[in-house]
Amino acid sequence: MTTHPTSVLARRLLAGELTDGGPSHPGQVRRSARDWVVDVLLFGWAVLCWAALFEQAEAKTYLPGWLVAIDPPLGALACLSLWLRRRWPLGVALAAVPAAALTDTVVGALAVIIFNLALRIPPRTAALVLLLHLAATLPYVLFYGVPHDERWTIAAFVLVFYLLFFTWGSATRARRQLVLKLREDAVRARADHERRLADVRRAERRAIAREMHDVLAHRVSLLSVHAGALAYRTQRTAAGEGTALDDSEIAESATVIRDNAHQALEELRDVLHVLREDEEEDEEEKAEPGAPGKPGTPDGARPQPDLTRLGELVDEARAAGQTVRFDQELPERAEGAGGYPLRPQAQRTAYRAVQEGLTNARKHAPGRPVEVRVAGAVGQELTVRVSNPLPAGHRSTGPAGAPIPGAGAGLTGLRERLELEGGTLAYGPRDGTFTLEVRLPWPVPESGYDAGP
Repeated sequence: MTTHPTSVLARRLLAGELTDGGPSHPGQVRRSARDWVVDVLLFGWAVLCWAALFEQAEAKTYLPGWLVAIDPPLGALACLSLWLRRRWPLGVALAAVPAAALTDTVVGALAVIIFNLALRIPPRTAALVLLLHLAATLPYVLFYGVPHDERWTIAAFVLVFYLLFFTWGSATRARRQLVLKLREDAVRARADHERRLADVRRAERRAIAREMHDVLAHRVSLLSVHAGALAYRTQRTAAGEGTALDDSEIAESATVIRDNAHQALEELRDVLHVLREDEEEDEEEKAEPGAPGKPGTPDGARPQPDLTRLGELVDEARAAGQTVRFDQELPERAEGAGGYPLRPQAQRTAYRAVQEGLTNARKHAPGRPVEVRVAGAVGQELTVRVSNPLPAGHRSTGPAGAPIPGAGAGLTGLRERLELEGGTLAYGPRDGTFTLEVRLPWPVPESGYDAGP
């Protein structure tokens, strides 16, 4: 369930400008419950000030009669204008200039108007309007100060009065702008987080697709070869072109198919287990000196593919009927120590490259010999090359003549793996031979490496 950015309680306790980004456009007024309470209190305070000063108006005998007459109406209009200050802050401030210049009952409303001016109008414009108020008010104070010998004291008070409420409004404006800026940063950070999360999810889906293809395509192609051979022999027998399969041959073929199906399920389970955990943390945190098994191998899971298991991969291909020549030139001392000084992810990528090459040869060039060569040295690079002669007509058929499907996703996934490892991929036909070549950097381990004599 998605929660709203601002809760109901927050909308009631915060100013309208601070709830959900404020009004959709400057002319719109969106008062929160807090705003209504504040408006009522400020209006009441302004009316009380107007009433208190209205009672003293008749005592100001030193003022001209016309000033005494217009004082209460102008002050009352200023009080009523407070209800419009949110929508038209600049207009209300300008309209209050005559009242501020000629009346005393406007004091309560004027404090709110000046505060509102600094709060809602840009600083430069607000400062100009403030100067206009001072220019209009000070002559009245200097000419009609009470008593006349204290006019400078009253002028200083008026100046402090204006600056106090203007400064207060400016500080409140700065605080609200800071809150809105922090909210924008939070929204932007949330959007960035969601975008990164979406990118991570897409990367995870690509990783899952690569692993699924690499594991299942290899095993399913082996199943297809064995099942195709069995179907081919059966069809020839039915046509009277070959000898019938005896029970032992049928049982052997069924056993091979069953074992490969079980193997595919086991490898699929291992892939899913690996994909649930971060590879780096899995290899660094779970590796324990002296512990049995391979470092970083989860309990209950088989070791992940690496360079030491290339022989098993080639043997499986040979058992499926492929003719494979396998040459390997790797550091012998590292092999004798039980592992190669190369990151497990890079070793897995090299393994998948050989697996992809054998699978493609089995799909697209059945019956053709395959040559696999793996060579490399620490501080140089690791090279994997899988090549096979192109079949006549480039047809992709199995032993029984049925095409083995393939969407080309394996090479795409392999290229993505190599991009993550900083390697390169090259493949294509040349001089009647299809070659897949992978190159991976093989840096010197940080702990150093002794290549031996």
